[in-house]
Amino acid sequence: MSRHVPHADPGIPDSRGPVRYLWWLVIRQWTRALRGALWGSLSMCVHIAPPYLTARAIDDGINSGDMATLALWVSAVLAVGVLNAGFGLLRHRTMTFARTDAAYRTVQVVVRQAVRLGATLPRNVSSGEIAAVQTADVGRISQVMTVTGPGVGAVVAYVVVASLLFAISPLLAVVVLLGVPALALLIGPLLGRLRGAETTYREQQGALTARAGDIVSGLRVLFGIGGKAVFAERYRGRSAALRSDGYRVGAITSWVEAVGAGLPIVFVGAVVWLAARQAVDGTITVGEMVAVYGYVAVLVLPVSALIESADDITRGIVSARRVVRILAMSPGIQDGPSTADGPREPADMRDPESQLTVPAGRMSALVSSDAAEAAAIVDRLGRYTESDTTWGDVPLSEMALAEVRSRILVADQDAYLFAGTLRDGVGSGRRDDGSGGSHRDTIVSDSEIDDALHTASADDIVAALRDGLAAPIEAQARNLSGGQQQRIRLARALLAQAEVLLLIEPTSAVDALTEAAIASRLRAARQGRTTLVVGTSPLLLDQADQVSYVVRGTVAAVGTHSELLATEPGYRALVFRGSDEDDLLQGAVR
Repeated sequence: MSRHVPHADPGIPDSRGPVRYLWWLVIRQWTRALRGALWGSLSMCVHIAPPYLTARAIDDGINSGDMATLALWVSAVLAVGVLNAGFGLLRHRTMTFARTDAAYRTVQVVVRQAVRLGATLPRNVSSGEIAAVQTADVGRISQVMTVTGPGVGAVVAYVVVASLLFAISPLLAVVVLLGVPALALLIGPLLGRLRGAETTYREQQGALTARAGDIVSGLRVLFGIGGKAVFAERYRGRSAALRSDGYRVGAITSWVEAVGAGLPIVFVGAVVWLAARQAVDGTITVGEMVAVYGYVAVLVLPVSALIESADDITRGIVSARRVVRILAMSPGIQDGPSTADGPREPADMRDPESQLTVPAGRMSALVSSDAAEAAAIVDRLGRYTESDTTWGDVPLSEMALAEVRSRILVADQDAYLFAGTLRDGVGSGRRDDGSGGSHRDTIVSDSEIDDALHTASADDIVAALRDGLAAPIEAQARNLSGGQQQRIRLARALLAQAEVLLLIEPTSAVDALTEAAIASRLRAARQGRTTLVVGTSPLLLDQADQVSYVVRGTVAAVGTHSELLATEPGYRALVFRGSDEDDLLQGAVR
């Protein structure tokens, strides 16, 4: 496989901490890291050669008047320059590959983990934080890989310069050996402050990105209720606070860069002054003084590289901490040590906690005044939380999670609508192939899509789009209204042909006429399959064979819609909710 494309298997990341994760990225490409260290070390060390060659040219050529020797040393300087260019090219190329590999690998492991977590991820991590990881953190993590090249080379160059200086003046060598660590100590507190400020900024940035996403997705609703100005003002306030944090990060960063650029120059000046004093005293020759100046001037490169590496590591740790947090999560539901096959024939589903029974092969409904209670019941039926729910005689907890997901579909209003054509958005997915629970990936025909859209009363959406099923749809179908999005989600759920379909408020965003059409068509489309509708729409409830009325998390009454209207005042008040009760009651009884 080409190294220019993502890996077929990125490996198992070390998620025990940000530093361990960064080290894992290095280990996964250790040969490239070694090559980067080699080229980085040679590139840095070759910079040291010109001062030595210049010193030889002065002492052996100019001072002695030997032009041939002078020409020889000058030619050596030119050759070293060409060699340095080659090493620099190899170092840069290797480091580019190292950064790209780390970026690809991080994206792959995060996406793989997101797929593994499924519904657990949005409950623990905001969409803004995920977006921040992909847009900013990946780049900062990959930048840490540069430390394996120029960073290692800087350390090697530092040792080589100190060794060369020992041959000239032990005093100068000691000054260099002690001075460089002193520079690191001076900049250390700034890096610590930068890490703290950067962490706060990244957290606030993720939260603000999530808020922006929520506002955009609900823009039409905000316009409808007149809440645009309120949310805009809240966003403006949060944005101003984030900007202040950004200024703080920028201020610390500017100090780090200023100190990183200024301190080495001051250090060079101090060492050159000391060397000049020794040259005047005759302790070292003029050529050796020039060599010292060259060595220490060249030392600015590795010292600056070390400071930049420390900055990259600081930022990388902050970003890696966010990635590790995601990688350390576990799915809320996992397969147990042993699994059982689900029922081969249609069977009732039972939730002992709520005492709800979902009859097999029929259309039933669940009504509750508490949306959280209803959602908890559906989570247990769909095995998004562990429970004692059974399907036939088989506990859901003993079934393989993959089988549960392929045979039981929970369709809610948060289901993601991907960008692409309307045909792809509705007609791609996993469908029952009629073999008793086995599912396969398939692209359904246009006629099947048309049938599903008709059932969802979404024909008008296709008719209104110039290109019909080939019309482009934005992510989350933001170029469609809320009611249109809801009908597209319903059509996609119907096309899955799941054995058990759990629909949560499938018509809450449509008008009464459209809702009536959907109610009658839905019953016919799901004939013979198990369907549970959660909601309080009288039109849908009237089509259900059985309605379960839930009070405080437990089924209080079971019957048809008409029976419950006549016998349960609480049910009647919940379903009518301010409508003309007499007219609706008479219509339901008829």
